[in-house]
Amino acid sequence: LCNGESLFACNGAVPGEPVKKDENSRRGNWGNQIEFVLTSVGYAVGLGAFMLPYFIMLVFCGIPLFFLELSFGQFASLGCLGVWKISPMFKGVGYGMMVVSTYIGIYYNVVICIAFYYFFMSMTNLLPWTYCNNPWNTPDCSGVVGTGSQLNGSLTNATSTLVAGVSEVVNRSKRTSPSEEYWKHYVLNISDDIGNFGEVRLPILGCLAISWFVVFLCLIRGVKSSGKVVYFTATFPYVVLTILFIRGITLDGAINGIKYYLTPQWQKVLDAKVWGDAASQIFYSLGCAWGGLITMASYNKFHNNCFRDSIIISITNCATSVYAGFVIFSILGFMAHHLNVPVSEVADHGPGLAFVAYPEALTLLPISPLWSLLFFFMLILLGLGTQFCLLETLVTAIVDEIGTDWIIRNKTVVTLSVAIVGFLLGVPLTTQAGIYWLLLMDNYAASFSLVIISCIMCICIMYIYGHTNYFKDVEMMLGFPPPLFFKVCWRFISPVIISFILIFTVIQYKPITYNDYIYPGWSLAIGFSMALSSVICIPIYALYKISRSPGATFRERLKYACRSHPKWGPALQEHRTGRYAPMASEDTVEPSVGEIPFTGDLYIL
Repeated sequence: LCNGESLFACNGAVPGEPVKKDENSRRGNWGNQIEFVLTSVGYAVGLGAFMLPYFIMLVFCGIPLFFLELSFGQFASLGCLGVWKISPMFKGVGYGMMVVSTYIGIYYNVVICIAFYYFFMSMTNLLPWTYCNNPWNTPDCSGVVGTGSQLNGSLTNATSTLVAGVSEVVNRSKRTSPSEEYWKHYVLNISDDIGNFGEVRLPILGCLAISWFVVFLCLIRGVKSSGKVVYFTATFPYVVLTILFIRGITLDGAINGIKYYLTPQWQKVLDAKVWGDAASQIFYSLGCAWGGLITMASYNKFHNNCFRDSIIISITNCATSVYAGFVIFSILGFMAHHLNVPVSEVADHGPGLAFVAYPEALTLLPISPLWSLLFFFMLILLGLGTQFCLLETLVTAIVDEIGTDWIIRNKTVVTLSVAIVGFLLGVPLTTQAGIYWLLLMDNYAASFSLVIISCIMCICIMYIYGHTNYFKDVEMMLGFPPPLFFKVCWRFISPVIISFILIFTVIQYKPITYNDYIYPGWSLAIGFSMALSSVICIPIYALYKISRSPGATFRERLKYACRSHPKWGPALQEHRTGRYAPMASEDTVEPSVGEIPFTGDLYIL
């Protein structure tokens, strides 16, 4: 909810009028990020067993961190860089968020462009990945709809062709599906090594240009335009999910897929990996530490009830993940039924599920192009919703940091520039080795770095700025203090859980692989460099800030760098009441180092 208007979007800016920062017009769009979880929830241990740690991590880590970031951005009405007036030495955390958002924005739009490509290829009478009689197919190819050229336009025809296809599949010792070969040999034309870029896949490059163009058009007027678009991109996927769910549960074998999804393996509840997976799933699906939550919250009205927002959106997000699991596994159960194999053998994860397993299952349905269009249109909308948030995070941070009248008036130019740079940086991911680089960025660019950023943010707000000060800020903004539960979580429980996620990530680390391909050492070094590039911003900027701070000794410089900037607080003077009232005047003289009390709880000696 944003200002009581909508769960997914609000549009407080006046159409036709420019957004003026000094009038606190940051209230246009709530960029809802729905993490469309295909097999993460309950895939390994069954939903029944997974829900216990999943729910605990949601309550004690997910919702508190979500509320912390929303209140942080809304109070200051600034993006992920500007908010660090709360403690200037930690502005490197904001730069780290920008780096993470940049990496994610680059490869995330490539995923969207592949969904665009599949969407366009579905505009046909026969899906091109249905049969094995195409030039790109190999002798190992074996389709589940037979090898003929019949159209699967009716349930009778589809069922009759399945009988021959199933027997052929079962008799083969090694089966490669038409959808897998279409993905590898036609869409990607994948090379044999990450260093062998080969040629640029022009159809994918064209779809990437379309994807960035659509994102730019939707953000051309900033939050005033994206706020309207998000009404559709955030709600229509629920319509598609419901259509696919109703269709899925009416198929033969769907109940087997749902049973597989719901059947718990209780012996694994005590497995530390399950708890680590649950914590990671909650942490990443809610988008914590990307900078997007802070940025979008900065557009809210100052007294908006972001506490209510955080509860509703967090629960809705996780409920959507569970609901999506029913949709996916009903279709996979149908596929397993016709192949006469266990559901576990047709289930997949990551790109393999979205672009191989699920498209293959769609070929079994009557009027399969229709269902394929709906599915990939849904993926496009889900992806665009997140991409809006990522791009707006970068643009807002740049505009806030430069802050000149020209850049504020010409924010569209900044948006266009960021889109063009993002497109150019995404071109290598459209080559024959692009999928290797995409997975490398996905596994390293936004992995443990997000955990470190989030942990340092908690420490800074609760112990450097001071939990008492922040609780008063929230009370001044909302009209009531944060509930005791959230106070305890922010100070103790959430940082401990974040540390647990980090330790778990390090202990469970395994070098990335793609199917049978093992990444070479030099590529892993690049992956770790990407991960460290966002984290290294924090100590580098801290040292820079300390060196530029006034003071005769290092201790004085350190204390000064940790103190809040005099301009920290609400953006509008009408909201700068209480202890912020003296700083509302531009004539306020900044005290010397010795005159400013250090109000934080962490006394650095």
